[in-house]
Amino acid sequence: MPASGTAPAPAREALPFGWRFTSPLMLGSSLNPINSSMIATALVGIGADLHVAPGATATLISVLYLCSAIAQPTLGKVATVIGPRRTFLGGLVLLVVAGLVGVLAPSFLFVVVSRGLIGIGTSACYPSAMAMVRRRADEAGMGTPGRVIGSLSIAAQVTATFGLPLGGVLVGVLGWRAIFAINVPLAIIAIVLTLIGLPRDDVRRTEGARGIVRALDVPGIALFAATVTALLLFLGDLAHPSWPLAAAAVVLGVVLVLRERRVASPLLDVRMLAANGALVRTYARQLLTALTNYACLLGFSQWMEQARGLSATHVGLLLIPLTLLSAIVARIVSTRGWVCLPLIVAGAVLAASGVLLLAITTRTPIPLLLAFTLLLGLVNGLNGFGNQAALYVQAPAEQIGVASGLLRTAMYLGAIFSSSLIGIAFGNRASDGGLHVLAVAFLAAGVVNALLASLDRRIQWRA
Repeated sequence: MPASGTAPAPAREALPFGWRFTSPLMLGSSLNPINSSMIATALVGIGADLHVAPGATATLISVLYLCSAIAQPTLGKVATVIGPRRTFLGGLVLLVVAGLVGVLAPSFLFVVVSRGLIGIGTSACYPSAMAMVRRRADEAGMGTPGRVIGSLSIAAQVTATFGLPLGGVLVGVLGWRAIFAINVPLAIIAIVLTLIGLPRDDVRRTEGARGIVRALDVPGIALFAATVTALLLFLGDLAHPSWPLAAAAVVLGVVLVLRERRVASPLLDVRMLAANGALVRTYARQLLTALTNYACLLGFSQWMEQARGLSATHVGLLLIPLTLLSAIVARIVSTRGWVCLPLIVAGAVLAASGVLLLAITTRTPIPLLLAFTLLLGLVNGLNGFGNQAALYVQAPAEQIGVASGLLRTAMYLGAIFSSSLIGIAFGNRASDGGLHVLAVAFLAAGVVNALLASLDRRIQWRA
């Protein structure tokens, strides 16, 4: 029964996953990936306008990665405790505030705060969306809703890549503040769609604020945040590794595990994770996929401009087929419900892309460069749906929010790792030799991914 004083629940659609239900989830889940890439086109303008050095503006990328890596599972836990729809709406409201802070920012500090708030606000959407999908599927007596999970995967893949050209257009026409302003109308549209199409939460708690705080495991959240922060800071500069940070990450991680084993409502159910090797392997595949994806978007793009001599416009055009192929492949795979086979093929194709990258030099014709990006598009389309569908089955229903958040945490660990790898490979300037270092990483990641999928008997063949 709905709580008194609340608005009537939106009418149910004839189909459990009609457009009224799925459209706000797809839009909300795309806001984090698009913000992660859109900022790259605005760094020069922000630095010039606010008199900030290039090294400092780069923190605008890492602060969103850091806040997102921490907030995704944390807000998945919040969704479990207070309800996914409330959490989803709360994140969108915070995104409106974050966008306005960026638009009106009088100094660089306010821009940093805006990026952090954007990371937190958008992080509420994906784990909440997965929780609502799981609840709706269970209510309808369905198995894995492959088409819906595929749609969420497509939304994230397309917008992550589309953020670069979109950001370029916005900055070129309206200035760098436009990439913050665009979040306001997008969040408002998502809020309206949510109020219209998503049913109210049936989570009601009677133990008051103190009971909610206990259920949220605030000390566990703090330990998790400290552990992830130390780990990401260490991974962010492997060219000059800070071993004290590595030691701090290990110590904090041990303390986190020991504590989470003893509490009744942990943020991280470490006992479940220890017994659920298939889920842990899914996180490992996601990390490696993100590592190579961001190494392509950032590292290969940098090489095409600095070493191959292509313009930023040409680089953007070469990445568009990658996005389109990712979406097409993800739709085909999700419609047929394939899970294990796409993951195996994705690993093999990723390894093949590494072999091709070893042969690429500044004299390589553009069609071969396009072929490499198409291979990465194929990998993204296969892996994006495969890993999400595997997680949907492997994670306990009551923990799907946190488990989905951790999938995004793994993605951002891979993204941070990729920036370090690019720094090691290229140094001060992109070169063929550095590109071939990345090629070895692509080859190794592909082989490991293929082995993780082919030898894992707990991955279902069909959703």
